[in-house]
Formats: sequence, structure tokens, C-alpha cells
Amino acid sequence: MENILVKEVESKSDLRKFIAFPDKLYKGNKYRVPQLHMYEKAALMPEKNSAFEFCEAKYWLAYKNNKIVGRIAAIINHKSNEIWNEKHMRFGWIDFIDDLEVSGALIKTVEGLAKEKGMTAVHGPLGFSDMDLEGMLIKGFDEIATQATIYNYPYYPVHLEKLGYSKDTDWVQFEIKVPDKVPEKLKRISSLVLEKYNLRILETKKPKDLLPYAKSMFYTLNDAFKSLYGFVPLTDKQIEQYTKDYFSAIDVKYVCFVLDENDEVAGFGISFLSLSKALQKANGKLFPTGFIHVLKALRKNNKVDMLLQAVKPEYQNKGVAAIFYTNMMQAYIDNGIEIAISSHALEDNKSAFLMFKNYEIRQHLKRRCYIKKGV
Repeated sequence: MENILVKEVESKSDLRKFIAFPDKLYKGNKYRVPQLHMYEKAALMPEKNSAFEFCEAKYWLAYKNNKIVGRIAAIINHKSNEIWNEKHMRFGWIDFIDDLEVSGALIKTVEGLAKEKGMTAVHGPLGFSDMDLEGMLIKGFDEIATQATIYNYPYYPVHLEKLGYSKDTDWVQFEIKVPDKVPEKLKRISSLVLEKYNLRILETKKPKDLLPYAKSMFYTLNDAFKSLYGFVPLTDKQIEQYTKDYFSAIDVKYVCFVLDENDEVAGFGISFLSLSKALQKANGKLFPTGFIHVLKALRKNNKVDMLLQAVKPEYQNKGVAAIFYTNMMQAYIDNGIEIAISSHALEDNKSAFLMFKNYEIRQHLKRRCYIKKGV
């Protein structure tokens, strides 16, 4: 590895190069969906990401013959380690050319820091929180990604395995064909559950109508996800940040909040018109012309991404999910949506897939979190 230089990101210029590198690596690729640089920058800067209250991170760029050929982030989420009683370091934002010396140099840099910090394992790709992109693609390399998931070349997992990493867990996603009408069985279940548990669907006309329930929604997510792989409950500061960053962009037609008798969110589903092709055209930047492609996608589209769903533990396995899935599916039908892409879910979380059995589906994407112990 004599001709590989791994240099820590220390300046704003370095950070810009770190964020931009994948755009060059994947230039012309039909399947990767670039992240908006402004959001990447906000996630990676301590002063803009409230997760740094309990996380620490370093980033590196790999150079070969004075040319950038790879990048990687190392993250210690102290809160996660405390909750799960682990000493794990995360790696994320990993990209590299098809050269084992490059990927090896990047990974070994993270492992060196892990050892220095007293960590006993390295796993990833993971972000600062579960709201960040996670999981390395291992199936679906010829499928277009969504705005909320990682795409990578097929050689990535090959490299990881050669470097001593193995499966820790997998996430899967489904493509769902929107039917001509919602199955009567699901409508019936939805009505019965609403009545039995004294629930109601929040009526909304604009994103502002959701704001009074945003905190309750995130608390429901925290409760619902607390036993899932590596989950760390979002803090009030993170909740405030995500509400401010994303709620104004929500199209309420494709969202359903189910409220209990105390006016708290018992369950919810959030979906968003697919921005995959628009973000490909924008190539990471809203300006000067990227926003035009996004606006077009928000006006005319036949595809949605089902970004986030959760049900309070006390309402799980009681049919509450049928309420918001039925409501959202009807909205898809009414608005000419033909395809819905599920959010990614852990492969062993069977309850997450139950609502799809009534539709024509195919499991088309799989991502993996790798781990190496004893670093």
C-alpha cells in the first residue's frame, strides 16, 4: 500500500471533496441516487448535527497518485454502546474504486482508530443515527435506489468479505404494485380496529397540520424501534431538527397519522413521491437547476417511497398498521401512483411485511451491515 495515502478530512475544502467523491465514482451510473450535498454536509458537521452530543467521528480520503480514490467515516455512538452494552465503532460514508489496496487502507485506518479508542468491533455501513443511510447493497445492483438508501457497486461487499468482515444483519425492501382498489378485507379490518380501540385518523390539508403531532410521532418511533438492531432513541433536539428539516416538504396526501383517545400518535405511515430520477438529474445540488427537477417530480409522478412507519408497542399486532397502509394505498390509487417502494426493514422483522401479503410484491433489494470483531 505504499502508493496509497489516507488523509484525514481537516478543512472545509477536504469536506467538499469527501462529499463530492461518489459523484465522480458513479458518474453515468443508472441506479445510484446522489444525496443532496447540503444534507450530507449538515450530517457530517458537529455544529449542525445534534447527534454529535453523544457521537464522535473522523473522516478520511484515500489518494493514489495524487487522485482521490476512496473515502470513509469512523463514528463512535457512545449512546448506542451504552444501550447495547458494546464497544463498537461504526464505519459509514464508504466508497472506493475497485482496488483492494484502497479499500484495505481505508478499513485499516478505521480499525486502527477503533483499537486506539478501546473498541472491540467495527461494523457498518451505519450513520450517526437510524435516520442516516445504512447497509451495504448486496442484492439489487440493477435496481434504481431510493432517496433514503445506499447504492454501491457489486465489488463493495466482495472487498469487505476479503477484509475479514461478515454478516451482522440484513435489511430488505419490496416493490409493491399499486392495485386498482384496496382489498375489501383490509378496509374492513381498518374500520373494525378504529372502532374497537377508539382511534381516529388525523385530518390534514397542509404540512402545518402535522406539526402539533410531530413530537408524538417520533416518540412512537422511539418506542416501536427500541428493540431493533442498533437503534438509539432520538433525543428531543434531534426530533426538533428532523421536524424542521423535513416536515415542510411532506405531501399530506401520502401520510397517515392514527391517533388514540389521548390524541397521541398510536401509529403512522409517511410516504413521499419518488425523487430518485430527479435527484439523479440534480446530481447532488438544488441550484442552479436541480430544484426544477425536484419540483417536476413532486407535480407528476407514478411512484412513491414508503419512508417510515411505526406502531406503538401497546398497539402492535392489533391491526393498527392496516389503518395507515389502507389509507395511504387509497391515496396512491386516487393520485395515479403505480409503484410503491417499501422502507427497508430487518429481514427477521416479519411483522413489517405482513401488510404486503395482500398485494403483488417482489423483494428486490437487500442491504447488509457487516461486522469484524476483535479488531
